[in-house]
Amino acid sequence: MSVEFKPYPFEAKRYDARIPPLADGRETRRHAVTIVGGGPVGLAIALGLANHGIASVLIEADESVCYGSRAICISRRSLEIIERLGALDGFLTKGLPWTGGRSFYRNDEVLHFTMPQDDNQKLPPMVNLAQYHIEQFLLDAAEKRADLIDIRWRTKVTSVKTDADGATLTLSTPPGDYEAQTDWLVAADGGRSTIRDALGLKLTGTSYEGRYVIVDILLDSPRPTERLAYFDPASNPGSTVLVHKQPDDVWRIDYQLRDGEDADEAIKPENVMPRVQSLLDMMGETSPWSPVWITIYKANALTLERYRHGRVLFAGDAAHLVPIFGVRGANSGIDDADNLAWKLAFAIKGIGADSLLDSYSDERVFAAHENLSYGTKSTEFMAPPSFAFDLMRSAVLSLAVRHPGVRSLINPRQTSAISYTKSSLNAASDAFDGGPAPGAVLPECPLTIVERGDVRDGHLTDLAGPRFTALYFSENGDVPAGLDGLETHARTCGIPFELAAISRQRPSDPTRRTAWDPTGRVFEMYGAQPGALYLVRPDGHVLGRWLHATAAQAVVALDHALNA
Repeated sequence: MSVEFKPYPFEAKRYDARIPPLADGRETRRHAVTIVGGGPVGLAIALGLANHGIASVLIEADESVCYGSRAICISRRSLEIIERLGALDGFLTKGLPWTGGRSFYRNDEVLHFTMPQDDNQKLPPMVNLAQYHIEQFLLDAAEKRADLIDIRWRTKVTSVKTDADGATLTLSTPPGDYEAQTDWLVAADGGRSTIRDALGLKLTGTSYEGRYVIVDILLDSPRPTERLAYFDPASNPGSTVLVHKQPDDVWRIDYQLRDGEDADEAIKPENVMPRVQSLLDMMGETSPWSPVWITIYKANALTLERYRHGRVLFAGDAAHLVPIFGVRGANSGIDDADNLAWKLAFAIKGIGADSLLDSYSDERVFAAHENLSYGTKSTEFMAPPSFAFDLMRSAVLSLAVRHPGVRSLINPRQTSAISYTKSSLNAASDAFDGGPAPGAVLPECPLTIVERGDVRDGHLTDLAGPRFTALYFSENGDVPAGLDGLETHARTCGIPFELAAISRQRPSDPTRRTAWDPTGRVFEMYGAQPGALYLVRPDGHVLGRWLHATAAQAVVALDHALNA
């Protein structure tokens, strides 16, 4: 349920439905992949598949990108993924970066937190950007890949039949209905997933009773971009309030309803406006403001037990519902897309075994439980589910005013990259003194990249891409001839692959893509000495690492990952 006022300072393009060529009510062409859901997750999967040359059909029930702020915080990890998808520029140009936030108990500040940010980083830890912008920038990138991404607007799935070879969908559009067949079906159709219901699958976990009203307002304010949390504020006693600044002078306000408040009454403008005004008065905001959108939210910590069901794969909110506290919703969905796209593409091309997709489910179910664990802790602090939790929170907040040591308990636990430490894909590796272990994502570091005579400033993650990447640590940029067997094996098997050197010294005449470490940080950061090798997956997670690598070790690791 939601209430709309004047439109956002954003105009979405509207799209018409279209029907492809049919024979007896069925589309004449069978598709390799059909993605249901044109939100951030569905678009990210389509773009990820396109990076590997795999065509997909994307089914979307609406006629445009979404309305309302919905997801608003995009993490550094998601930005890294979005860069690989070719859509980063809009996120950085339009989004508002931030590094931390403050929490208040009544009139006192009880926490000032910052997220990891240093000179090594290429991207901010978080940007605020409304979901309609998120979808639009991904859509812009998808429309540039129209040869591989077929988007069908105003098209609803009304039934699904699955078999060992794929699925048959019945699709409804204003011009008429038709059937479509697909080898693989990806359900990215949100929390009320039609595909999940059609397969009779249920999310399990915890649904919280606490409800939040979400209000977007237009307000011109010079305040910095940061996460603001108010516990038991004078403007709304007994409640918790969250405030986020967004682009275009849009502000997102989430406030908790008290026990017994009627949800239908709570979102009526005559009840919302006074609470918002009281909050702004408390914050010292004196500029005129106007509401744009009002809706209501209930926290859920739910997941499917498996994200693969034969030829049907689930991602995003269709697979799991994560509380908004800690901003893990859209970010975990984008991580799903990054994990799924390369594995599905490799399975379709025959580069990897069909079982590679089981690792998608294993890794992302593990990630969901990690996210739900942190999200649950944040939710129970933000909206205590019982008298005991409420008593504990009140004690912590009261003590935090004068005892800094207690303030860590107020930690909002912002999202961070998940390490697949127990993944079946991880290779047997050597023990390093530091650096990312198998399953972890690559830590960032500035480097000077030398390629085909071109020298430019860059970062370590620029060396990775939608392929397997071997990072060889070298004294002067030279790579031993023995590692040529790794490149030969990858080329023979059709595996997208690149071997790049990371050099202590500036290389004189590199014969391959080479990165020079002018800061002297990267070797220590990775626990590496000359001769070390990191093998990295297409989604930026470490597959294996060796102190004195041989081609045979890396080949075994590649074959194991693709055929486990």
